[in-house]
Amino acid sequence: MTISPSSIEQVIPGQGAMAQPRPGRARRRRFRFVANAKAATGLVVLACYGLFAIIGPWVAPYDPDARSTDVMQAPSARHWFGTTHLGQDIFSQILVGTRSVVVVGLIAGVLATVLSIVIGVTSGYLGGVADEAGSALSNVFLVIPALPLIIIVTSIVEQASDTLVALIIGCTSWAWGARVLRAQTLSLRRRDYIEAARATGERTWRIILFEILPNLTAIIASGFVGTVIFAVMSEITLAFIGISSVSSWNWGTILFWAQGQQALAQGAWWWFVPAGLAIALLGTALALINFGIDEFVSPRLRSGGRTRIRTADGRTVRMRVGFTPVLTRPAEVPRPRTPKEAP
Repeated sequence: MTISPSSIEQVIPGQGAMAQPRPGRARRRRFRFVANAKAATGLVVLACYGLFAIIGPWVAPYDPDARSTDVMQAPSARHWFGTTHLGQDIFSQILVGTRSVVVVGLIAGVLATVLSIVIGVTSGYLGGVADEAGSALSNVFLVIPALPLIIIVTSIVEQASDTLVALIIGCTSWAWGARVLRAQTLSLRRRDYIEAARATGERTWRIILFEILPNLTAIIASGFVGTVIFAVMSEITLAFIGISSVSSWNWGTILFWAQGQQALAQGAWWWFVPAGLAIALLGTALALINFGIDEFVSPRLRSGGRTRIRTADGRTVRMRVGFTPVLTRPAEVPRPRTPKEAP
């Protein structure tokens, strides 16, 4: 017996193609992450940093190395962020130095994230010898200090580029993320849907890519954000203490010259405050993106306390993050006993 689509529409109006979702609803699910206020704000700020890193040296109003007679000038219409003791424009120095910071953070974050995924997830899913080898390698790299190693390498190499610093940070910062991903993979490998995929003959790489990795998105994003922040702070720290080359501009170089020339004692707050705010704003943008990813992959965080339920006694309760409401039946009022039931 066949049923025409018109009869289906008569039973459920407008649902002739029941398996097809509404286009508007599918589009909303696709852009739900961008619709999150935290994620959108972080992405906008991060996109601005990326734009400054690309066009910063071209749109800088002055040469960051050029000297002038405007010595130690406060912020003005001519110099937005003021000038140094040599008359150099601080706004131009920050624009030019953005590229170095962004490149180091991006390369180190991507490299450390890829290594942690490959070693952590693979060793956790395969087990056996692969797991033992991956755990041993992670334990070795956990005890390698990244910052002292960078100081040693930069002292040996005459011209230590930003790429070299980023590679060292990335190669020494993946171990902790790999350990976390391995632990989560061990808990996922015995789930029912993984066993079902394995029973249907799915290949190992397909199970890892399409079944395990989507459930590790929040952890991977958190590890990436942490590595980027660590790489940026390491690059700035090396420039601030004078280990890296002070001839190439980044935010740490600005702080190095401000500290060397006693900017705080001279009251030249404009020399170090803009660079500090740039560092703080970049870290805030990355943290907001991480929060947005957490809310995107977690339904409880996504609701954000907006879900309301009705209890058995008619009261309305708002579900809050971190609290699981338990609905209980109202206490029954004991009915009076009849004379026959009385003792």
